[in-house]
Amino acid sequence: MIYHGKMKRLGALALVATLTMLPLMASAQTRISLAKNKYKVQDDVKLGRDAAKQVEQQMPILNDSQAQQYVERVGKRLVAAIPPQFQQPAFDYTFKVVNARDINAFALPGGPMYVNRGMIEASKNEGEMAGVMAHEISHVALRHATAQATKQSSVGNTLGTIGLILGGAIVGGQAGAQAGAIAAAAWQTKYSREYETQADILGSQIMADAGYDPRDLANMFQTIANQGGGRGPQWLSSHPDPGNRYQKINQEAALLNVSPNPIKITRDFSRTKERFAGMPRAQSMAEIEQAYKNGQGQGTNPMAGGQYSNRVAYPSTRIRAYNGNGISLNVPGNWREFSQGNLTFAPDGGFGDQGITHGVMIGVYQSQSSGLANASRDYIKGMLQSNSYLSQRNSLTRTTVAGRQSYTTTLSGVSPVTNRNETVTIYTAQLSSGDLLYIAAVAPEDEAFRYNNTFRNLIGSIRLND
Repeated sequence: MIYHGKMKRLGALALVATLTMLPLMASAQTRISLAKNKYKVQDDVKLGRDAAKQVEQQMPILNDSQAQQYVERVGKRLVAAIPPQFQQPAFDYTFKVVNARDINAFALPGGPMYVNRGMIEASKNEGEMAGVMAHEISHVALRHATAQATKQSSVGNTLGTIGLILGGAIVGGQAGAQAGAIAAAAWQTKYSREYETQADILGSQIMADAGYDPRDLANMFQTIANQGGGRGPQWLSSHPDPGNRYQKINQEAALLNVSPNPIKITRDFSRTKERFAGMPRAQSMAEIEQAYKNGQGQGTNPMAGGQYSNRVAYPSTRIRAYNGNGISLNVPGNWREFSQGNLTFAPDGGFGDQGITHGVMIGVYQSQSSGLANASRDYIKGMLQSNSYLSQRNSLTRTTVAGRQSYTTTLSGVSPVTNRNETVTIYTAQLSSGDLLYIAAVAPEDEAFRYNNTFRNLIGSIRLND
């Protein structure tokens, strides 16, 4: 009995000691404080809001509700884990996916964040994607943009510097982003390195509190460096390495209360990657820049200014020839042409920010499957995922396009734009590169008889120069 009592007292003492140690262990994480900042929080908000308008005028925001909602859920989970001392009620954290294949992501002052589709595709698990987002959220929460402006002293010059970085990311392509970042950092490099370290540390802490493993952020630097090739990924070019970043993040992770079962491969992450794999290949930032310079980049997509109508003019009997991008064909004279990602022809009233209700879309799809039939099935699967109101009416049927063996099938469903039954006829053919050429002919079902002959003539006129 005496022995038992001593053990109970020792156990109690050990418990007290453990409880006493917990606050010390929790406080072992690296402490971060806000930098000196002479600007108001509302200045961050206004700067970010104005820049966001520019971003969304010049960059193609991905029009996929499921992917968008997924990234928003991850973003909100991370925002909820921002330490209270860095929470700003005036900040409005928003998350959008840019349909670009470059490995890039950036956040604007006040909260708007943009994640390239290429960044998500490069991530091995949700933790790596969340790590990049947590790093960007940290820059916003720590008010690094206006803190940098405070250090530079000159308001005009500094806000111009911020614009230079954003301008490089928006329309400068790979080289533009690097040049913008280098020019902006030239005046005092050590500060940006200091802020990168802070964003790595706070990002790690946010990740741990949100249920992720900060080591995935460390791993992401290696992932994107390995996939970036000789030039280096865009994200790393605009986020200078403060030195030993991989080791420092892992050291910070060892100080944090990381879940023994952190969030890694989730159903939503896998589904989003599958959706992206089924979509046409995204443009590079250089291609997006060129399209913008050519006057085709206004709005989130070139058709965004269109107004849908229930009274769309029938296809003109007069035709005009199109010749470019390795393809030539004849289209009705009253159809307008749009070229960004896809080559699209549609009449007024038949296009808008949600796509086309009348007309034809033509593009190139890179399938992971070999053979025309398998590649065609992959593309159709992606079409059905991106347009959930559609279903496939029939199996693939052999036909010819430009004298080549091809396949065709028909999709149909009630359009969420017109609330009418819509018919989408798909044609696929293989290019000499092995990529898949697809043509999607769209019209309301009750008007199909007025469009079928137009579609047949258009398909029959296609000539390929690949």
